[in-house]
Amino acid sequence: MPLKKSPGGSIFPYPYKGGELFGLHLGSFGTNADAVISRIKAEEIFFIQQNRSIGLWIDFYQTKLTDRVIDEFVEFLKHASNRILKLGLFGCSSMDQRKINILIKKTERLSTLPVKYFGDPEEAKTWLVSERG
Repeated sequence: MPLKKSPGGSIFPYPYKGGELFGLHLGSFGTNADAVISRIKAEEIFFIQQNRSIGLWIDFYQTKLTDRVIDEFVEFLKHASNRILKLGLFGCSSMDQRKINILIKKTERLSTLPVKYFGDPEEAKTWLVSERG
């Protein structure tokens, strides 16, 4: 499969340690909620068009996750749920993790999705390409 670049510049699929994943760079937006939401929506369209299931790595480092941003992110997950094998998140505070988990568990299409939070982006990527859920 030829490599493609997403609107945020991510390679799809991203080869990693013998596996493949898709990484969304939603970090470094600071408090600019409109910009991160715009990126989420553009990435959603791109990701769904790839018509392929894969592990998804999200980098939120240095982005303030307001309730509005979290809601838009969970909407993206709902729309793309049939394409996501596992979800690894990096850069979320413990409060953000709780908010995201509550919304994921309340959403029928997402409630069984394997989700893990990481402090190290390489650990997240390694988990995504591992056989374990």
